[in-house]
Formats: sequence, C-alpha cells, structure tokens
Amino acid sequence: MAKRTGCNIETIRYYERIGVIDPPPRRGAYRDYGPCDTERLRFIRRARELGFSLEEVRALLDLTPGHEVRCDEVQSIAEQHLASVRAKRADLERMENALAKLIEQCGTTSVDRCPVLESLAGEG
Repeated sequence: MAKRTGCNIETIRYYERIGVIDPPPRRGAYRDYGPCDTERLRFIRRARELGFSLEEVRALLDLTPGHEVRCDEVQSIAEQHLASVRAKRADLERMENALAKLIEQCGTTSVDRCPVLESLAGEG
C-alpha cells in the first residue's frame, strides 16, 4: 500500500489509528488493502499535499462520491482553506521582508552590535 500510494507506512498506520481510514482485514500478519482503500489513501495524501488539515480531509471525505455529493460544501471548505493559505503566504512575505531588512543592517553597525540578535532579544 505504501508503494502504491507513495505514503509512508507509519503515516498509514497513524491514519488507521485516528480513524481517517479503516483498518483493513488481515491475511495472516499482512493487512489486506483493497482498491477503495488505495483510492481513499491517495485522496488523503493529495489533500494533505495541498495543506488541508486532517479535519478538513475528514469533511471532504464525507462529501466524496458514494455519499450525497454537495459541491457547494466542498467549495466552501476549499475557499476557507485557500483564504488560510493566502494569509499564511502574506505572513511569510512579512517575515521575509523583516528578515531581509535585518540582514541588510548586518555589517553596518558597530562590531559589538548585531541587528538580528538585537531584534530577536526585543531590543531593535
């Protein structure tokens, strides 16, 4: 299953423990995953790669085919996630700008001062 989905074995077991995927029947010491399990795990992996939280993944799984598909609810979850991604991106850009300004100041102050360290210490 790990090879088929590109998902780490420990991650698969974690998903089983928290109930995101059902533990499959066993054949001796081996777990016997079916095609539906593979599809579900690939879905989860792709959603996680896009940054969806496990809570969001659960909600999306509840809205997937096989259930009554409610595209408006899926869209709402995706829009909320996109807003979160955009907010994180804006935060990262602010951090980038702040760090770049501090780094530019390095070497422009006296030898016994460091703008980066002073800023981290709350002195800048």
